[in-house]
Amino acid sequence: MKKMLIINGPNLNMLGQREPEVYGKETLDDLRKFTESMISGQAKLEWFQSNVEGELVNRIQKAVSEDFTALIINPGGYAHTSVAIHDALKILKIPVIEVHLSQVYKREEFRHTLLTAKAATAIMSGFGKQTYYIAINSQLQ
Repeated sequence: MKKMLIINGPNLNMLGQREPEVYGKETLDDLRKFTESMISGQAKLEWFQSNVEGELVNRIQKAVSEDFTALIINPGGYAHTSVAIHDALKILKIPVIEVHLSQVYKREEFRHTLLTAKAATAIMSGFGKQTYYIAINSQLQ
């Protein structure tokens, strides 16, 4: 069975409260439950969230020695600023799928630069709560 790590960056713990007109009313836990129900046991998913850049880097580095088949990451605002997360992602030898709930290119100009995405295998943006499911499903084929 495939095993995937799902990393969520800053402010994703505030989903449902933060800009519901952009991100929807579901919480991160709601998204986790929805995604896991859609996957229906086809893969083992491990979820991690932190608002701290160094903790995200540490978790990515730890994944190098674990048996994950893919990493799904929503780096939140760090997508636009974090060379450290970018560099950590480049260490991985597994597919890295970067996800964003909103369509970043329809938003503020500063969100159009995705530093972390340059280290990703693929990017998925703008599918709302379906985003994680689509990313994971792409790795089940």
